[in-house]
Amino acid sequence: MTGAAKESMPAGTTAGTPQILLAHHLKHLKLPTVLREYDKVARECARDGVDHPRYLLRLVELELIDRERRMVERRIRAARFPAVKSFDTFDFTAIPSLNKMLVLELARCGYILRRENIIALGNSGTGKTHVALALGLAACQKGFSVAFTTAASLVNQLIEARDEKRLLRLQRELQAVKLLIVDELGYVPLSPTGAELLFEVFSQRYERGSTIVTSNLPFEDWTSVLGSERLTGALLDRLTHHVSILAMNGDSYRLRQSAGRRRATAAAEQNQATPDNADPETGEIIP
Repeated sequence: MTGAAKESMPAGTTAGTPQILLAHHLKHLKLPTVLREYDKVARECARDGVDHPRYLLRLVELELIDRERRMVERRIRAARFPAVKSFDTFDFTAIPSLNKMLVLELARCGYILRRENIIALGNSGTGKTHVALALGLAACQKGFSVAFTTAASLVNQLIEARDEKRLLRLQRELQAVKLLIVDELGYVPLSPTGAELLFEVFSQRYERGSTIVTSNLPFEDWTSVLGSERLTGALLDRLTHHVSILAMNGDSYRLRQSAGRRRATAAAEQNQATPDNADPETGEIIP
C-alpha cells in the first residue's frame, strides 16, 4: 500500500487494537447486534466459503431483525398493557357468537390504516379484554403506536390533567396515538364532567385514529353510564360511523375456566385419597 493510500485511510484502521476500535465504532454507530455477532458470523462464513458482501448482508440482516424486535418491545411497554395477550391463547370455541374470521382479519391491522374503530360488546367474562389486548399486540408488531386504558382510568386522567392545567397536552397525546384501547366502558357510571371529557377524546380521534372500545352494555344502555341521551347519541354517531362490532355474548369464559380448575383439583384430591387397592366405584378396599 502506498504512502498516499495510507494517509487516506481512517486512523482507526492503521493504529491501535482492531477489536477495541471496532467495538468502539459499533457502539458509537448504535449497532449492538453487529458488535455481538460479527466474530461468530465471520467464522461461519469462513467455514462455508461465503464472500464478504454476503457476510456483511448477514450482519446487517441480524441487526435489522434485532432492531425491529427492540422497537416492538418499546411499543408494547409504551402501550401499558395490563398483560400481554395473543390470539394463540384465546379459545374461540368458547364464544360461538364471536366472528373468528373477522377478528383474525382485524389482527392484520388494515382498519388502523383506514382509521376505523372496533367495539366489542358482551357480558362480563367473555374475553373482550383478551381480544382487545391481542389486537393491541398485533398493532404493536405491525409498527403502530398503541395506548391501553380503562374508561374509568382515562376519565380520572383527564380530570386530573384539567385540574393541573395540562389537559390540552394529554388530549394531543391521545389524539396522536394510532390505536387507543378503552376497556370496560359501562362498568362505572361517569360524572357529567367525566362523560364530556371522554366524549372530547373520541370526538378528537374521529377519522384521525382508530379506537377499540369494550363494554358489557348494549348501545341502548350507554346512556346510564354517560348520563345524557344527547351526549350518548353524539358519541355513538362518531364511534359507529366506521366500525366493526364484535358480539361476545355467552357464558363467562373466566367462570368456566375457574370451574374446570376446581373440578380438576377435586379429581386429583380424590385420586390421592383413594388407595391403589380400593374399588374405583365404591372406594371399598379390595383384599
